[in-house]
Amino acid sequence: MSIHRHLPGKRMSEAVIVNGLIYTVQVPESGQGDARAQTAETLALVDKVLAELGSDKTRIIEATIFMPDLNEFDQMNEAWDAWVAEGHAPVRCTVGAKLAHPDWKLEIRIVAAV
Repeated sequence: MSIHRHLPGKRMSEAVIVNGLIYTVQVPESGQGDARAQTAETLALVDKVLAELGSDKTRIIEATIFMPDLNEFDQMNEAWDAWVAEGHAPVRCTVGAKLAHPDWKLEIRIVAAV
C-alpha cells in the first residue's frame, strides 16, 4: 500500500492519499465573516486541494463538519447547499466541537476518491 502525503509539514499534511482515497481537513484561512462566508471560503480550499490531487467535489464520499456554535448551522448549510454538486451529495455529519482557533466558525474533514 502506498501513502502519498500532499504538502507535508512538520505537524500535518495538507492531504493524504491512500488506497485511492484523499483525506483532507480544511479551515477558513481568514477567520473573518459569518458562518456562511467562512463555509464558502473553506469549501473553496477543498476545491483547490482536490483539483491539485486530480479529483473534485463530485468525488467526495464523506464530509464531517465541526462547528463550535450549532446555532449557525443554517448559515453553514446555505453555503454548503450552493456549493455541493447536484446529484453528488456525500454522506455528511455536523458535530458541535470546540475548535483550535476562536475565530473559526467551522472545520471540514473530507474523504474523496481520486
